Amino acid sequence: MKCEESLFACLRFAMGWLFLWPFLDKLLGLGFSTKPMEAWISGGSPTAGFLKFGTSGPFAPFFQQLAGQPWVDWLFMLGLLLIGLSLLLGIGLRIAAYSGTVLLTAMWLAAFPPLHNPFLDEHLIFSLVLFVLANKDAGQFCGFAKAWSETKLVKDYPFLK
Repeated sequence: MKCEESLFACLRFAMGWLFLWPFLDKLLGLGFSTKPMEAWISGGSPTAGFLKFGTSGPFAPFFQQLAGQPWVDWLFMLGLLLIGLSLLLGIGLRIAAYSGTVLLTAMWLAAFPPLHNPFLDEHLIFSLVLFVLANKDAGQFCGFAKAWSETKLVKDYPFLK
């Protein structure tokens, strides 16, 4: 494996873990950003804390209205899980990149403007990384992209690549 391929594989794994970890923590309440009694499986809301208390700026009222809504919780958690798994496995990177960018942009808007910079923060940088990974077909490096692209499903629906 070339150095560039290793770099793309490492970036893909890192980004996958950035999405999968909060899913696991919010689902199980592992005690990092989610206490066990606030876990989703214990009846807590994975979106209520951030959307109620972590939002600021001109878009805060909109996002605060979404806090704790069951459909928002489900979309958020499914997004974290599916984007994270897609990146870790190297399949469906285009959809994962676009979905991840939508999620990250929403989180960026919820706390706009960023605390330490008038515009740029990690949410936008991570979005750029997702687009690079998708456009470089990074799933083929230590991933299942090749096998995935040969399935009938992906051949019938190439946007799933």
